[in-house]
Amino acid sequence: MSKFLLPLFYFSLFISVKGNSWPQFRGPTGQGHVIGESKLPLKWNSDEGVTWQTYLNGKAWSSPICIDDQLFLSNAIQKDGLLQLEIISISFKSGRIQWIKKLFEYENLPRIHKKNSFASPTPFYDEGRVFVHFGNLGTACLGLDGGLIWKQKLDYSPVHGSGASPVVFKDLLLLSADGAKDPCLYALDKLTGTIKWKAARDSNAKKNFSFCTPTVIEEKGEIQIISPASDYVFAYDYNGNQIWKFNYPNGYSVVPRPVYENGIIYVSSGYDSPTLHAIRSSGLGDITKSHLVWETRKGVPRNSSVLVVNDMLFMAADNGVVSCLDALNGKIYWMERVAGSCSASLLLANGRIYLCDENGKTFIFKAQKEYSLIATNDLGERMLASPVAYQGSLLLRTEEGIWRIGK
Repeated sequence: MSKFLLPLFYFSLFISVKGNSWPQFRGPTGQGHVIGESKLPLKWNSDEGVTWQTYLNGKAWSSPICIDDQLFLSNAIQKDGLLQLEIISISFKSGRIQWIKKLFEYENLPRIHKKNSFASPTPFYDEGRVFVHFGNLGTACLGLDGGLIWKQKLDYSPVHGSGASPVVFKDLLLLSADGAKDPCLYALDKLTGTIKWKAARDSNAKKNFSFCTPTVIEEKGEIQIISPASDYVFAYDYNGNQIWKFNYPNGYSVVPRPVYENGIIYVSSGYDSPTLHAIRSSGLGDITKSHLVWETRKGVPRNSSVLVVNDMLFMAADNGVVSCLDALNGKIYWMERVAGSCSASLLLANGRIYLCDENGKTFIFKAQKEYSLIATNDLGERMLASPVAYQGSLLLRTEEGIWRIGK
C-alpha cells in the first residue's frame, strides 16, 4: 500500500465513482491526489512518449474528466461573431472524438480576462450524469451518451468571466457565483437543475468577484461546504446555513481550490497580495482570531491549488517558484524556482509531483523535504489547464487540443 494515504472520508464522498476514474477538477478527492499506485510516465516530448494527440476547434482551459473509455471536455468556439459552448466526448483508447453536444449559443460576447476562456470550469461526473458549467452563460446535465437531461442559467454578473468548477455532493450541485454584485453560493437539485438554496456572502468586500471551486469536508461527523470568496472563506452546512467564516482582508479574485487535511483547511486569499492561511475547521461564527494555525506570504499562488501529503504542503507561485512547507506549522523546508509562469494545479502520483507551466513544460519532482527534480518535459504548446492522471497515462490539455502521454 502507498505511504501517501488520504482521509477515508474522501473515499466515501465519491463512492459512486469507480476508483480509477477522474470525475472532477483535481481528481477523485478534489485535492490533486492519484489514488493508489500509479506509475505515470516520466519522459516525453511532442514526438516521443505520446499515445495520441487530438486537436480541437475552439479554446478552453477546463481539464478533462474520465469515466470508463470516455473523456469529457467543455469547449468554446468563436466563429462569425457567435460563441458556441459545447461538451465533447473523446475515446480514451484512441483519442477519436465520439460526439459533440452544443449547449448554448450567444451573439454578443461577454468580456473576459485575457488569460481566461469561455469554458474554464472543469465538468463533474456523478452516477451516470455529466455536469458541465459555463458560469452565468449556462449549466447543463447530460447522460454519458450526450443526451440532454436539463439546462439552467443563473442570473449573476461575473467579472473577467467564469472559472469555478461545479461540485456534486449527494443531491446538490454546488456552484460559486461570486460576481460584481450579490455574490453567493448556489445549490441546485442535481436531478432537475432547480435552485434548492442560495447562500449570500456575509461580507462587505470592495471587490466581490472570485472564482473558487468549493470543497466538501466532514468535521466531527458534520458536513461542511468550504467556499472561499472575496474577503472571507465560508463554511456552510448541507442546507446552506453559514457555520463559520474567516477573514483575509482585501482578498479577491480567489482561484485556488481549498485543501483539507488533519482538521486544517488551507486557503489562498487571491489577489493582490496572496496569503496562504491554515485554518482549523472547527468552530462557529467569525473564527478569524481564534482558529488560525499559521499563515505565510512567501511564494503563495494566486491561481494554482496546493498539495498536502504526509504533513508536507507543496505550492507553486504564479512565477514558477515552488515551496515545500511543514503543513502543521508553516516552516519552509525548501523553495526553488522550478518552472515558468504557472496557472495549473499540482498533481501527486506515486510520491512524485507533476507541475505544468504556461509554456507547455511539465516538471516532475519528488514529494519530499529536499528538492529533487526528476524530469522536465516539453510539448511546446501553451498550457493553463491542470493535468489529469488516468489508467497510467497523463492527459494534458493545451491551447491546441489534448494529449495522452504514456501507455
